[in-house]
Amino acid sequence: MEITDVKVIPVDDEKLKAFVSIVFDHCFVVTDIKVINGPKGLFVSMPSKKRKDGTFKDIAHPLNNQMRQYLEEKVLGVYKQQISTGAPPPPASAPPGEAAAKEGSEG
Repeated sequence: MEITDVKVIPVDDEKLKAFVSIVFDHCFVVTDIKVINGPKGLFVSMPSKKRKDGTFKDIAHPLNNQMRQYLEEKVLGVYKQQISTGAPPPPASAPPGEAAAKEGSEG
């Protein structure tokens, strides 16, 4: 399985640094991935759902460390490259899929 596309939308927030979507093998997309600035530096947070007890459960995630490392390297690599170009990030807001849906309904 290969990551064939990574889209990063940087945000201006202390902890949340970007929303990300990734495409596998040109045919399967995972959205609502986040780049988070944690106590040990940047990490990738997979899409999750809040449970009734207040905890969160990943709804999509790598099944082994090799895939997790591959995914994090790709996502953080694209994030760092995009940040280094100096494009100012937009303010923190809804994930890209939700923003696009709102824009489409306004037109």
